[in-house]
Amino acid sequence: MIKPLGDKVLLKMLETEEVTKSGIVLPTQSKEKSQIAEVIAVGSGNIEDGKKIEMEVKLNDKVIVGKYAGTEFKYEDIEYLIVSQNEILGIIE
Repeated sequence: MIKPLGDKVLLKMLETEEVTKSGIVLPTQSKEKSQIAEVIAVGSGNIEDGKKIEMEVKLNDKVIVGKYAGTEFKYEDIEYLIVSQNEILGIIE
């Protein structure tokens, strides 16, 4: 398993099926990268000015990230994204 360090968060991007207004399902190759992901692992937080900054996201949260956020990589045939907590735009509730 991969354990992020500091304020880093390990995400698994979620596939979103895109359907046009007329009901046509677009294939994966013709659509943009999803910006919705699931939190797989969370680092321990950062220390700034001597104070510990707690992580706001937790395991299994669904989050929105920027289009160009983080670093993509593949591990055991699964694609992941690792980002700093401040690159996460919001939590989906």
